[in-house]
Amino acid sequence: MTSLEPREVNLTIDLCLRIGEVLLSSGAGAADVTATMQSVARHLGLRHPDLDVTFTNLTMSFQAAPEEQPVSHTRLIKHRDIDYEDLTQVDHLVRDLLADRVDLREARARLARLVSSGHPTARWKVTLGWGVMCGAVGVQFGGSLLVVVLAFLAAVTIDRLQLRMARRRLPAFYRQVAGGAIATVIAVAAAAADLPVDTSLVVTANIVMLLAGVGFMGALQDALTGFYVTAGARITEAMLATAGIIAGVSGGLSFADAIGVDVGRLDPGAVDVKSAGLMALGGAVCAAAFGYATYAPRRSLAPIGVVAGVAMLISQAISSQGFRGPWSVAISALFVGLVSWTLSGRLRVPPLVIVVPAVVPQLPGLSIYRGLSLLAEDGGRAATSEGLLAIITAASVAIALASGVILGEYIAQPLEREARKLESRLAGPRLVGPLRAKRRPSAAPVGEVGETREPG
Repeated sequence: MTSLEPREVNLTIDLCLRIGEVLLSSGAGAADVTATMQSVARHLGLRHPDLDVTFTNLTMSFQAAPEEQPVSHTRLIKHRDIDYEDLTQVDHLVRDLLADRVDLREARARLARLVSSGHPTARWKVTLGWGVMCGAVGVQFGGSLLVVVLAFLAAVTIDRLQLRMARRRLPAFYRQVAGGAIATVIAVAAAAADLPVDTSLVVTANIVMLLAGVGFMGALQDALTGFYVTAGARITEAMLATAGIIAGVSGGLSFADAIGVDVGRLDPGAVDVKSAGLMALGGAVCAAAFGYATYAPRRSLAPIGVVAGVAMLISQAISSQGFRGPWSVAISALFVGLVSWTLSGRLRVPPLVIVVPAVVPQLPGLSIYRGLSLLAEDGGRAATSEGLLAIITAASVAIALASGVILGEYIAQPLEREARKLESRLAGPRLVGPLRAKRRPSAAPVGEVGETREPG
């Protein structure tokens, strides 16, 4: 620890901060980022560094001895686009570093190439992925073919516009306003053309990609793991993004009134789907398309869709037995957490790459939107009460999703270790096959990169 030269200490801290930056900006939780940085620092000789992970910056300090000068570095988090390809590659890099397949300087060079290079997937294909996702939401809610087509076209338009706005460095709030306005204007255009389509369903299917449900669940995960400052910042971001959608939808409705188009009572999220199979199909395609749009490795897309579809069926089956609301969602999330741990080892991806897309179809973003929009209306006590009820429902569903997934991960880890021990005891004598399976490297979850496990 004390034998490290100051240059080596600085390079090690800088590498840890850069790894943490990629993980945090790609969607990893604060607890996972902290554990990963600690593992890398400990492996490279820095014992017990002080880490501070917040929503906007990372700070790492190290003091070799009380009589020596401490070293402290800070790195700002500048972007927040979910990128599961970078997340997976950094996870592989950390595993290679901890296994001594690369040294400090090789790891720094590899990380620099990773963050400076683009993606092999063309950006227009990502736009199509968002379109497919929103079309699948229309299928999930029982929409007609016309709803699916309108949802696809609106999602493509929203993504291209937001991309242009992002390149001009406009804040995310204004991008959300523009997205909500486009979704509503397309519904207004459909109503003006007298198309046989439910305008509420069109808006519902088109604003899912804008909703803050993912950020809201991530905030609750940080809160459950003790990172309350980061959780509060993520909740604020989620609420602000949702407020932008409300402003955009309100502007679209004002435009409809100005041109004399009656769109009826726009009630996003107020849909009643009775076909569990249709919901499972739409949820599976939605999850896989979300994974594709966030650059998840191609090998993980089909498993993500299957897990999401089965989770949706579990939720609907439990709801039909009377366990409605958070309990049905929590049990389906528990299933996702259990399965993702095993699948991540086989697919060589972090469990987060499977978990988040798989729970996207069940996220409470629409309830958040519905509650805030009702609170913003001047509808008296009835509307206020309904809005508060929607907010409480959304919070309970988000807590159920986050706690179910985390509990599933906690249960899966010791179960898999005990299963491997039992398999070793019962492995022989065998008449066919090897006595002991050969170990091979597999993907460790972000935050537990130091553990080696055998998939399956």
